[in-house]
Amino acid sequence: MLWLTLLKPGDWLMIASGLAICVVSFPLAWQAGVAEKAVVRLAGEVFSELDLSRNRRLEVPGPLGITTIVVDKRRVRVAADPGPRQYCVRQGWLARAGEIAICAPNQVSVEIRGSQRPYDSLSY
Repeated sequence: MLWLTLLKPGDWLMIASGLAICVVSFPLAWQAGVAEKAVVRLAGEVFSELDLSRNRRLEVPGPLGITTIVVDKRRVRVAADPGPRQYCVRQGWLARAGEIAICAPNQVSVEIRGSQRPYDSLSY
């Protein structure tokens, strides 16, 4: 703790300003904008783009059967899927831009898109 006595008032000011910049920039760097639409893909190709402002139900015919996608109150979810493990159904409601549910056995995915692309570690 001897090193604390070596810090001058200007050092404390630099430490405080550096912390303040980090705290302010963190939410700005990690925001993805407002969710506007859901992109439904079948076998890697865009099957449909759903406007999140309209509640609706979409049935997507995949290789294993029908995958049912529901849009309700500006959020989307996979309600039913013929896949064996039901991972995409258990994913639940997707509401933020960048979230995705993938039904791999049936080759169906749902991704939420916003005005901005979200930041992730792969974008680095």
